Amino acid sequence: MDVLIKRKKGILRILFVSFFQIGAFTWGGGYAMVPLIQRELVQKKRLMNDEDFINILSIAQSFPGAIAINTAGLVGNRLAGFPGLLVAILGSVLPSFTVMIMAATILFHFGDLVLVQKFFRGAVPAIVALIATGIFSIAKRALKQRFDLILSGVLFVLVLVFDFHPFWIILIGALTGLVRKS
Repeated sequence: MDVLIKRKKGILRILFVSFFQIGAFTWGGGYAMVPLIQRELVQKKRLMNDEDFINILSIAQSFPGAIAINTAGLVGNRLAGFPGLLVAILGSVLPSFTVMIMAATILFHFGDLVLVQKFFRGAVPAIVALIATGIFSIAKRALKQRFDLILSGVLFVLVLVFDFHPFWIILIGALTGLVRKS
């Protein structure tokens, strides 16, 4: 029994530290964090495989709220139950909360300075690049069959051109998965 308790405590520590580091050093919010979460937990720590991570990511996307927090919670729950969920979310949120308080204080006091405005404006292209990298990384792993690639493209057009709500996109994808032959 002691071995199981030690193992669970070890996983809880890994979850907290991993999500804290990702949260502390990622600009751009949830989608920018996704490829880093995948790299840390799938490739480096090998706590889960790509397929499990993509499944968790799909579920996280279907929940309301921030994708990174949803992903952290689901990963934590998968690896260590409810305590893992709490620890992963806390690790993920704590750095952002701290940075938001500091950024709000800086903007409140120094927001009129050109240097501060340029800094925040200059971060935008880097954030877009991180998000795009995450999208391509996940797409390479998730869209293995031609049908998946076509469906993804059609759903993308429905959102971009016809302004479909994400709920309907997820529902269409899920129903397609249910009726499709493997």
